[in-house]
Amino acid sequence: MTITPPTHPGEPVALYAEFTARPGRGDEVAALLAGLTVDVRREPGNVTFDPHRRVSDPLEFFVYEVYRDAEAFQAHITAAYGAVFNAALGDLIEGEGSELTWLTPLTV
Repeated sequence: MTITPPTHPGEPVALYAEFTARPGRGDEVAALLAGLTVDVRREPGNVTFDPHRRVSDPLEFFVYEVYRDAEAFQAHITAAYGAVFNAALGDLIEGEGSELTWLTPLTV
């Protein structure tokens, strides 16, 4: 799988992913995501991987992610455990998968 983040070489890659669990499947998604979190946080190029559930709707998930650079992000999305996670997640969520939103940090 190739996803090209809209960053310049050497810049961090920041994004968030959102998805909604099917009714009655939220706890399964949360457990699956907890396992993925352990793996992703061990990646050498991962800076941040913070999964959340919405308070207003616990079927909705939000994951904030930051990677050292595009190469680290590419290593993340091609990791074998990520493919296992995505295959399992597919039957548990609505739609075709996570919706990704790319972020650019503000210089303050």
